[in-house]
Amino acid sequence: MYKSLPIESLALNQPVPVNIWDPKGVLLLRKGESITSEHHRGHLMLHTPMVLAADWQAWGYSYTAALDRMVRGNESLSRIAALDAMVPVQEKKDARDELFPTEAWPDIHAALSTLLHQGAEASQFGERLQRLAAQTQQMWLEHPDVSFMVLVQLLFDTHVPYSTTHALLAAGLCALVAPSAGLSEADQQPLQRAALTMNIAMTRAHDEMARQGSALSESQRKTVREHPQRSAEVLRRLGVVDAQWLQLVEDHHERPDGQGYPAGKPVHNTAHHLLQIADVYVACISPRKSRGALLSQQVARELYLGVDQQPDPLGALFVKNIGFYPPGSYVRLASGELAVVARRGAKANAPTVFAIVGRQGLPLGEPTLRDTADPAFEVKASLVPGDVKVTVSVARLLGRH
Repeated sequence: MYKSLPIESLALNQPVPVNIWDPKGVLLLRKGESITSEHHRGHLMLHTPMVLAADWQAWGYSYTAALDRMVRGNESLSRIAALDAMVPVQEKKDARDELFPTEAWPDIHAALSTLLHQGAEASQFGERLQRLAAQTQQMWLEHPDVSFMVLVQLLFDTHVPYSTTHALLAAGLCALVAPSAGLSEADQQPLQRAALTMNIAMTRAHDEMARQGSALSESQRKTVREHPQRSAEVLRRLGVVDAQWLQLVEDHHERPDGQGYPAGKPVHNTAHHLLQIADVYVACISPRKSRGALLSQQVARELYLGVDQQPDPLGALFVKNIGFYPPGSYVRLASGELAVVARRGAKANAPTVFAIVGRQGLPLGEPTLRDTADPAFEVKASLVPGDVKVTVSVARLLGRH
């Protein structure tokens, strides 16, 4: 989410306090750089300079905070009047947390969507992807359940680009499970980047296929079958040289038994297996006009058993970390209430939820927090989004979280 920047008000030869972008997400001026001349300013104005909404708010906060300090310090009116908008932005953790539910994820989603849709035509791909990967990793590690709730709800929204939400959720699932799976930090980085970019060669088609009501055409099946190799080719053209990242993208639909695609080769690798589990999980819980979403509990059980119906240790570890009912999904309680999951619980089958529909089938005036470890409110079934006829306000729920 971007805001227009009145760049004519910025002083020459002074470091700008935030990154400045064009509407397509191309970096025009890095934080700390300066506008060197009026000609330089005019050139920037031709590109419709903008800033991220979160940066704009932080910038405004820093300016008003500096102004407040000067007033409280009894500074002279002349010095107060001399304070300009170039005050440095203060990096405050609590400010980022406050922005998170309504600003951070929408900003990340919009920026990644732009990058993926630009595909092979993206400029400064490495820098933009690195920044988004760092933001994604930070949000998932610091706010895992809130991230789940926001992104799973976006997954259920047919007006939001599906492929981007899929990528962000897959990357988050990998980030949450990878440490307990024994993957080193060196292995986790290419894994996360592969999750974000594994479908870059078919982003637009991915969006369309997720929302169509009919079966895939032969041309669409060909696109699906070829996209792992084509995505790796796109990444190479964009300057990616990390062999592990590229291999994960090429092989993310190959299977240990050699029955995958496009090459049909057996692949035995923990990072690859985790990426594939995350990819399948997100695809299964995503609503489709042709089949609807699968129940999260059913998907979790299938991952636990694996493709050969034998217990899969990594699948079991995945379920232990993620639970049967991810935040943002819907469940029916023993009380007869319908609820949206707020947080994972100590046990995979006992999350904390917000009841949103009463036992009589009427929406509750205020969402009510329920601990499903209590037998009176235990989860009786997971629900697909179409079973719940109530619009969920994530921001409102987060305010009560």
